[in-house]
Amino acid sequence: MHELPVILFGVGGVGRSLLQQIVAHRSLHALRYGLALQVLAVCDRDGAALDPSHGLDDEMLCQIIAYKSAGGRISNHPLGGAQGDLAGIVDIAGRAGAVVVDCTATSATIPALLFALERRYKIVMANKKPLTSDQEVYDRLTAAGVTGGDDAAPMRHLGRSRWETTVGAGLPVIATLNRLVSSGDEVQRIAGAFSGTLGYLMTGLQAGQPFSAVVREAHRLGYTEPDPRDDLGGVDVARKALILARGLGRQLEMGDVAVQGLYPPEMDELSVDAFMQALPCLDDSFRGQVQSAAAAGKVLRYTAQVAGGACRVGPTLVDAGSPLGRLSGTDNLVEFTTHWYSPNPLVIQGRGAGVDATAAGVLSDIIELAYTA
Repeated sequence: MHELPVILFGVGGVGRSLLQQIVAHRSLHALRYGLALQVLAVCDRDGAALDPSHGLDDEMLCQIIAYKSAGGRISNHPLGGAQGDLAGIVDIAGRAGAVVVDCTATSATIPALLFALERRYKIVMANKKPLTSDQEVYDRLTAAGVTGGDDAAPMRHLGRSRWETTVGAGLPVIATLNRLVSSGDEVQRIAGAFSGTLGYLMTGLQAGQPFSAVVREAHRLGYTEPDPRDDLGGVDVARKALILARGLGRQLEMGDVAVQGLYPPEMDELSVDAFMQALPCLDDSFRGQVQSAAAAGKVLRYTAQVAGGACRVGPTLVDAGSPLGRLSGTDNLVEFTTHWYSPNPLVIQGRGAGVDATAAGVLSDIIELAYTA
């Protein structure tokens, strides 16, 4: 049986679901891959539970899952303690062949991820922020598989890093992009709807619901962040677009992405409650946009576009009969227009959100790296 050491950063919704899936699929992994995932450390923002010698057993993992689900902090758990240095945890708990998994939503993990690669460990990222930090950081995080001499072209995406779930949760968006690039098929344009939350919003608007009502319902259902502006501002979609653009080799920073949000900048100054109360002032504007679009045979979608070395994110009118126009609910959709996939693009569509789908994609990345040198 091949033991795969795992160190986990982040025990929020995705991290907890990942641990649950690791426990639930032990028999499958053993039978199909001859593989046992050994969780050496589990870390949240300021705490860690670890056993570098034998790993945390399933009973311990289930205790941690339940404790975190109830709002606890690992620093206060009987199995845990305080930690203020994730790189230090990697140093203590890491061993040959370890996979460091980032299920957080913070750029504070960057030093630990880079340290893990320096140790020749592997990394899996569901966290978009490291990959949308400085270009130099992106290059280091994704170029772990560079081979050959100084004059050799870097072979990215083939090494010790995986980040499939940073765009489209469990959908094979990054894998498809890498295959297109490695085949030499020129990618001329990437476009799509990358946010399940904003997809739900656009579907509601198309059905004639007021903007304020749809946002409030999405907030009630937990589709939005606690502050809906984190979704409505478009920054999360911009991060996904930047990751795809960089995957094409574009040298871009977050400041290079043109982002148009769904509310005026002056509403940033409001509290969350005041923002929610002020939403009806936007209803007439969105109703007019939807009606004008319908009159022209189009629908309103919140899209990202990568083309001609530029990234743009914002509300867009698309043909009602196009793949994007037919999209509904919380599904994500990505269109790749390439030399071979033209005029009809290669389309990937499906569930692009949710902690369980994202965790399943992370687990797939981990398994894929299990026998990578």
